[in-house]
Amino acid sequence: MISEPELAGEFDAIETREIVGGIDREPTEARQPWMWALGGAVAASVLWAAAVFQFGLGDMRPDARGYRITNDSCRSVRLTSLGASIAPRDPANVIDSGLLAHPALDQIQCSIPLRLEADAKKQEESGRFTNYTVHVTVALHSKDDPGAEFEALRRVTGMGVVSESNVKTVPYLGDRAYMIARGADSTELRVLDGAAVLTLALSVITYYASGAADDIDDRPDDTLDLSSYQAAMINDMRDVMSSLKQ
Repeated sequence: MISEPELAGEFDAIETREIVGGIDREPTEARQPWMWALGGAVAASVLWAAAVFQFGLGDMRPDARGYRITNDSCRSVRLTSLGASIAPRDPANVIDSGLLAHPALDQIQCSIPLRLEADAKKQEESGRFTNYTVHVTVALHSKDDPGAEFEALRRVTGMGVVSESNVKTVPYLGDRAYMIARGADSTELRVLDGAAVLTLALSVITYYASGAADDIDDRPDDTLDLSSYQAAMINDMRDVMSSLKQ
């Protein structure tokens, strides 16, 4: 009798030939499990890259930090500290730009004169008039993080590009803050806080009544030093930031 072959050890790999389209191919090795895993990872990466290209990396909008501006936001700017240091705000002459509402950016601008009633008679007698104005701008970004642009433009003002020595860092105010000396008659405080970029600028204009400037060269230099009001500007900026989060 012919007995069945004895089974010992493992089966040897069985060599097979594939016939595809009439071509006799050489035997192929069985695919290893790690090759299937690698193929799956590559496929997943391709799908992830396609999704990023099509839909972006999720919600990358900057943090609004609770800020909100409306058409009435300029009226909420109280300027308590500057009012005590210089003069109260003149609510009758506040000028605002109106609210710019856009999917990428909301913005409002305020121009607030300070009323110098106490010095009115003195100024009239001397023929020398000094007017202080506070300019406030608030921009809330909805699409892009304004941080990089805020840093890049820290030396750029409405008066041109100032030197680095004119820019001082203000600690403990928003994410970043700079006090920028724009000249002898203007100082600006600029703050970045999440999606919000806020500026508070103090400017002064001195002019003379007709005929009063004839002897101006004989007068002592009485140029105003706006740096003495920087602490008041910082206090009022904190107040503005707080009021816009209510």
